[in-house]
This record gives sequence, structure tokens and C-alpha cells, in this order.
Amino acid sequence: MRRGSRQKQSRLAALAWALNGLAIVALFVILVVYFTHQAAEAAPGPLLLSKGTPRATITAAPTSFYLPSITPNPLATVVEDYSTPTPFLFADGPAPGVIGYSVEGRTINLYSFGQGELHYLIVAGIHGGYEGNTVDLANQFLVYLNAHPATVPSGVTLYIIPDMNPDAVARGRNAGARVNANGVDLNRNFPTRNWVADWDHSNCWNERPTTGGNSRGSEPETRAVVNFILGHRIEAMISYHSAALGVFPGGDPWQPASERLASALSTVTGYPYPPLDIGCTYTGTLADWAVESGVGAAVDMELANHHDPDFARNIKALRILVNFLAD
Repeated sequence: MRRGSRQKQSRLAALAWALNGLAIVALFVILVVYFTHQAAEAAPGPLLLSKGTPRATITAAPTSFYLPSITPNPLATVVEDYSTPTPFLFADGPAPGVIGYSVEGRTINLYSFGQGELHYLIVAGIHGGYEGNTVDLANQFLVYLNAHPATVPSGVTLYIIPDMNPDAVARGRNAGARVNANGVDLNRNFPTRNWVADWDHSNCWNERPTTGGNSRGSEPETRAVVNFILGHRIEAMISYHSAALGVFPGGDPWQPASERLASALSTVTGYPYPPLDIGCTYTGTLADWAVESGVGAAVDMELANHHDPDFARNIKALRILVNFLAD
């Protein structure tokens, strides 16, 4: 009996030790998982670099906003959704300068050709991926000018901002990729005399909610372009858009030099001038602000549709631009 009792006690003791061991292992696993999770939560996010200086991580603002009575615009072109475009890079050629950063921290790049005293400017992509063919056209200009530098006359410097709204371009090519990451239409955000935060959307683009911003020039993309233009004496400029409405001279009312530029551009491209009137009132536009701020002549010019860059037409337009004198 004693031997059996001892064997039974030994088995019970072994079982107890085994259970204790399992409990210790389970506790160890729980502690490892807990501290690993804490460390992951405490880890810092990526840094956005500005000229070598760390910048705080920027949390993207929501991209959908509410405005009443948003209905499809029957005059708008339907745009397919494309994959996110690859940023333009030269295999060989001028490196871009950086004039500012978007809401989400993407660079707003500037290319320059020539070194003359007469300065000209092309801006594309103000309405992001929704008008992504303007970015395609600007990139084709960059390639062409790099291969044909004599296109820019002596005595002229041509600046190109190929993508003013990179956050919207990164969202794809659809109606939701028109406004910046704060839901602002950048071509309604410039600090013109006629700027308003909201307007009658019934005869304007109204496929998605949008505003002119919280105040004049409230958006970082707008301020980047404003500061660049104010730092240069621009003889004439084109702000590219799509689609189909034609060439809009800058100024409210339209200014004579901008009207002359619009007419000359219409002649070589075939885009309508005077532009088609769909009953929309335009406020806070880049072309209007540019003229108010001393640019000799400025136009908003729309490509024929939302898909094609119209390069053959617009290489003619480029030649008109760099030979145009406002006075």
C-alpha cells in the first residue's frame, strides 16, 4: 500500500509541476505580445523631409465633404478611373526645383528652360487627376524642351509647374480627384478681389462637393504658386485645364493683353474663343489673380477632352506663349 501511495503522490506532483510550467509559458507569451503591441503603438511615423529638415508627419484631411444639392453636371465628360500615375522624372535633363508642398506633403515641382530676362509660365494639374491630361501635356513639354532647347528663344526663361495639385493626382483619374486633400478647388482659392468660399454650383462643375477654401489663398498649393509668381516678373502665362470650354482671358473684367493672348492661342489650337458660356460664375481663379498681381497676360486654357494631352496643338501654343509681349 505504501509503495502505491508513493507512486500516486509522485504522479500528482509531476502533474502539478507540468501545470505550473504551462502556466508560466502562457504568462510569458502574454507578456511578449503585450509589450510588442505597446512598442508598435509608440513607434514614430515616417518623417517628411523639407530641404533636409525633418517635418512632422501630416495626417491627410478627409477627401469627401457635404454641400447641399450636388447633382451630376450634364456637360461634364465622364472620366475613367486610372491607376496612380508615376511621378515624372528626367532620365537626363534639368532637375526640378521645389516651390512648396501639398497638404499631404508632396512636392510641387518647377522646371525652367532658358536664362533670359523675359519670364513665362505654364501651370498644369490644378484640378488634379480629374484633369490629369494637363499633367501629361506638361510632362510632354518637358521632354520636348529638353530635346529641343532652341524652342525657347534667347532672352526668354520658361517655367513649367507640371503638377500643382499632386495629392489629387495621386488619388487617380476621376471626379473625386479634382480638389486638394482639404476638399478645396484650387482654381477658386486664389486671393482675387472676387474670391468667395461658396458659389452657385447649378451651372458649374458640381459632380462632387467643393469649396473655395476657408479664406483667400488658404491652401499650401495656392500659396506656393502665389509666392513664386510674386517673386518673378512674368510676361505671360497659361493655366491648363480640361475640357472643351475654350480659352478664358484673365481679369475681371477680361484685360486687353490677356484677350490678345487668348485670341492668338485660339487661332493655333482651335480651342473656342470667346470661350463657351455655360452660365457659371468664376471666382478666385489663378488667371484672374495673376493679372491683378502684375502678370502681363494670363489665360485659363482647356484641352479638348479629359483624356488626350493635345500635344500637337499645344506645341504651337507654347511657341505663341514664349514669343508673346504683353505691352
